Amino acid sequence: QVQLVESGGGLVQAGGSLRLSCAASGRTFSSYAMGWFRQAPGKEREFVATISRSGIMTFYADSMKGRFAISRDNAKNTVYLQMNSLKPEDTAVYYCAVNPNRVVPAADYWGQGTQVTVSS
Repeated sequence: QVQLVESGGGLVQAGGSLRLSCAASGRTFSSYAMGWFRQAPGKEREFVATISRSGIMTFYADSMKGRFAISRDNAKNTVYLQMNSLKPEDTAVYYCAVNPNRVVPAADYWGQGTQVTVSS
């Protein structure tokens, strides 16, 4: 069992930045790939980014490339999502996930989510 706790969401103006954090329980954090997804009201959950166990490899959804950056600190059992140049369409609940499947939004474990609201 892995527990994930996201933080860092909030209200920001368009063009602004936010940094999300996700703290994981357990001693085997470095053995999991990690990822972020998001879900806007009335829409399906969509893939945002994923990072390999070591942190060397990352992959992003096309609409996030160049604006978002995923990273991890295995010593702190934490994964991050730096979001820059935010747009109103980035408004959603953001979820971190263990062993994410970016093709079909699925994962072994999910966090409870953190709300990000971008005002125009």
